[in-house]
Amino acid sequence: MLVINENQIQTLYKMKDAIKDIAAILKAKEAEKINNPHRTVLEFPEYEASALYMPSSDSVSEIAAVKVVTIFPENPKLGKPTTQGLMLLSDTTNGKHLSVMNASYLTRLRTGALSGIATDLLSRKDSRVLTVIGTGAMAFEQVLGVLAVRDIEKIILVNRSPEKAEKFGQKLRDFGVDMPLEVEIEVAKAVKQADIICCATRSNDPVFDGNDLQPGTHINGVGSYLPHMREVDLTTVSRTDKIVVDDLAGVKDEAGELMYADEIGKWSFDDVHGQLGELTVGKKSGRQSPEEITFFKSVGAAYFDLAVAKGVYSKAKELGAGSEVEI
Repeated sequence: MLVINENQIQTLYKMKDAIKDIAAILKAKEAEKINNPHRTVLEFPEYEASALYMPSSDSVSEIAAVKVVTIFPENPKLGKPTTQGLMLLSDTTNGKHLSVMNASYLTRLRTGALSGIATDLLSRKDSRVLTVIGTGAMAFEQVLGVLAVRDIEKIILVNRSPEKAEKFGQKLRDFGVDMPLEVEIEVAKAVKQADIICCATRSNDPVFDGNDLQPGTHINGVGSYLPHMREVDLTTVSRTDKIVVDDLAGVKDEAGELMYADEIGKWSFDDVHGQLGELTVGKKSGRQSPEEITFFKSVGAAYFDLAVAKGVYSKAKELGAGSEVEI
């Protein structure tokens, strides 16, 4: 079995690889080649924590995967990461377990790749200003996903702690992002300047006022993934011309802002323009006018993790990376 750690994955597998592999599995899903059972969640109330078990399989590549993620919000106080994840890949032709790999970076990368694909299909081609609301771990790959598809000229960083935003900006500079980076504490000012907005927070309350959105803005929302979380407000939902989701079944169970809008009758899931895969294969349209406001809502699904994990495995085998171990 091939064991691949996070440093090895980061060295051999990049955003452009993830975008290619996610696009391929979106097409496979539309061709009904993907099996994606509902995930199993184990709760640990005494720690306000949970463990998620997410299986999926791809009959095109004949690979199956199980992703296991633990989320322990109090871990930083103990000097440990909040989220820890592993992927197990198996061959569906003979049952052989092929690889175990770290899944934390892969989760961030596939989420950024999804936003990159959505941004390419839904944002204006001349988008130049990216506003990032929330500068935690997930936000970095959101920026990389957007930069992979649009010629951004300025990035505005918004965080309740300016120091955290500055640190995030330095991380981008260290990575090689050399465009102007601004830290803004006034959310309204940052939103009004934006062509593209990426929200990556765990907020239970909307992080900006939908009245501040300018015509033609595209929004990626990836942070709220539980029913009680709401990154965007009702105004944003009602003003949006096209709402596109990564996986409709998951969004109906987990996208708090859309669930709330549906529950109170201000919006309906019937109003979803389409799933990202439908846009990828041309079943549904992307942006159709410069004035449209568009919103991509992502909560994730196991087959997205499968897409990047098998991509990593293929590159590792090709390049001789990772460690072969007997189990």
